[in-house]
Amino acid sequence: MSDVRHEKQAADTALEFFAPCPQGLEGVCAAELKAAGSHRVRPLKSGGAFFGEFEDGYRACLWSRTASRVLLVIARIDANDADALYNGAKALLWEQHLSVDSSFAVDASGTNDELRNTQFTGMRLKDALCDRFRELEGRRPNVDSTHPDVLVNVALRGQRATISIDLAGGSLHRRGYRKPGKQAAAPLKEALAAGMLLLADWPQVAARGGALLDPFCGSGTLCIEAALIAGDVAPGILRSHWGFEGWAQHDAALWERLLDEADARAEAGRAKIPPIMGSDIDPAAIQLAQDCVNRAGLAGCITLSVQDACDLQAPAGVKPGLIVCNPPYGERMSSRAQLPALYAGFASCVRSRFDGWQLAIISSDPALDSGLGMEPQQLIPLFNGRIESPLHLYGSSTQQPELLEGTAQFVARIKKMYAHRRKWARKQGIGCYRLYDADLPDYNMAIDIYVGAGPDDGQTWAQVYEYAAPAHIDAAKAARRLSDALRVLPQVLEIPVDHVFSKQRRRAKGGSQYADEAASGESVRAYVEEYGLVFEVDMASYLDTGIFPDHRETRAKLRGLAAGKRFLNLFAYTGTATVYAADGDATATTTVDMSQTYLAWAQRNMQANGFTGPEHEFVRADALRWVTEQRHSRNRWDLIFVDPPTFSNSSKMGSRSWDVQRDHAELLIGVSRLLTPGGVAIFSTNMRDFQLDEATLAKAGVVARDITASTIPDDFARHAKVHRVFEIRRA
Repeated sequence: MSDVRHEKQAADTALEFFAPCPQGLEGVCAAELKAAGSHRVRPLKSGGAFFGEFEDGYRACLWSRTASRVLLVIARIDANDADALYNGAKALLWEQHLSVDSSFAVDASGTNDELRNTQFTGMRLKDALCDRFRELEGRRPNVDSTHPDVLVNVALRGQRATISIDLAGGSLHRRGYRKPGKQAAAPLKEALAAGMLLLADWPQVAARGGALLDPFCGSGTLCIEAALIAGDVAPGILRSHWGFEGWAQHDAALWERLLDEADARAEAGRAKIPPIMGSDIDPAAIQLAQDCVNRAGLAGCITLSVQDACDLQAPAGVKPGLIVCNPPYGERMSSRAQLPALYAGFASCVRSRFDGWQLAIISSDPALDSGLGMEPQQLIPLFNGRIESPLHLYGSSTQQPELLEGTAQFVARIKKMYAHRRKWARKQGIGCYRLYDADLPDYNMAIDIYVGAGPDDGQTWAQVYEYAAPAHIDAAKAARRLSDALRVLPQVLEIPVDHVFSKQRRRAKGGSQYADEAASGESVRAYVEEYGLVFEVDMASYLDTGIFPDHRETRAKLRGLAAGKRFLNLFAYTGTATVYAADGDATATTTVDMSQTYLAWAQRNMQANGFTGPEHEFVRADALRWVTEQRHSRNRWDLIFVDPPTFSNSSKMGSRSWDVQRDHAELLIGVSRLLTPGGVAIFSTNMRDFQLDEATLAKAGVVARDITASTIPDDFARHAKVHRVFEIRRA
């Protein structure tokens, strides 16, 4: 009975703590606290509550890998309104926690109906603390928001406020090995990285001697945290500042004893660290990672190298272990359009070369699993800051599916067409061409090849356009086929993985006159050649690259008609048709587009080919409205190219929308009135089921002749409905 009474008394006198942690790691954080000997541990939302002595709080600060802070709860008070908060806070025995000569700061979180501003809440608590000291000492402590001796935390929940002392004095994810302001793009915070490793069973893998590899290591956070875990190194051992050091009840002797114990464990644990390797394609990231490794005291424990994740080889002489990573999702790539090929190439590498290795990936990209062609055995909800970033645990790489049976036929088709088309394109002077267009029904995509010219000579890129699958097609199987195609293309085409871009074709529903799937990151620009001219293309930012390969022969026809003519390019996009007309000795050109971005692009294309004189005019305008305005002017042109979008409801058009089937007759009638006697307009549309309104045009004295057959390039002959082209004249 006396033992039971003693335990109850101990529980009644135990201190209460709360350790906040990243959302999703509450269970891991609670398990850490239990393992450290804390009592009455409970996982709560965004943290873990526990009880114990000062030593338990200190141990949590020093040893918790997933906690972001350790708060010592000193009171819960009424917070119905500002006065209640002030009175309750003023009654607390603040003199037990800091002296009048100390500095302090207040960190407030949470709101209620009466206390809606955290800054105001913090100010009322600060006033209460200062006023209590004025009454006791005749003066008050200083407020230091940057480096306070004591950091006070107030958290509102409903009508109550929890008041705590922040023993950590700042976020525990700042281990001390990262130099402020020096980090790779899109880094993981250390607490989240450690949580990933614990959820992926890294301690068990390391205990049996399994290795760890991070192929997208950035500044090395996952590698360093893995080494700290495997080597039994306290994550807080390098920190130079602690919140409890200025706290009135700090037990310096106890803290020194815990540090000595941690030093001894780290010394003994260093020999237990298995091989840990990190690689990244960016040499600057590897240098940054090496600096962090050195500051962490782990030089010699972690091997770093510059390497493409799709070219990895399983390290020789090590036990299969854990591949863990935070792959790029736009932030560390030039474009998200490059990610599907990266995922596919990486997955292929893992499957073929890392037999028996486990795979764990954190990512906010919903297309990760389909891009890898893998189904996770477990999907654990985590948050990287406020971004939902689940942890995907895939198990052993040997359990992942191989290429689908039809992929071999796809590869054979690509090899055959590439050998033929590459030779044909080189002979014709063509730098961008269609290689494949749903030749095999199951592989429903188009592939365009871009061969660099000028400063980009020797480079080749591939654009993969996935056609939206019909509703009756199994979406998962379609995704697997695309993943398989992206896996094999870099090898078949003999180009780097990051030179393969994947996008999805779908009908534009408004905004830009050219469907752009939303610009997907930074531009990846290059120059390509076509029939003796050079053009700037952008592989990444938009659905289309800036040049339409299917209009190649149409552009050539314009060049043949342009000599001595005044040329007008409506809906000009990047001005490729204008370049052809100028090269065909047009006396003057006018290029009209609603987008300043595309007009600037058109000017660069003209400049790249030496056409810079004042006879070349660029007009930013709504082409539909502009045509109407020009009908009332004396301006006329001998040759006009009209290539409008299929559909547009751009805000720049006001309340109007544009539909090529509905509105083309009115446009072409207007365009015909801008022609000089004997002049000709070339009208093109990519609407496959387009029907020309000949009757309406004829009533307006407009003659149209279908010349589509003469404008279909050889590489598009398989699907000749790619566009329709008409010659327009006045009757």
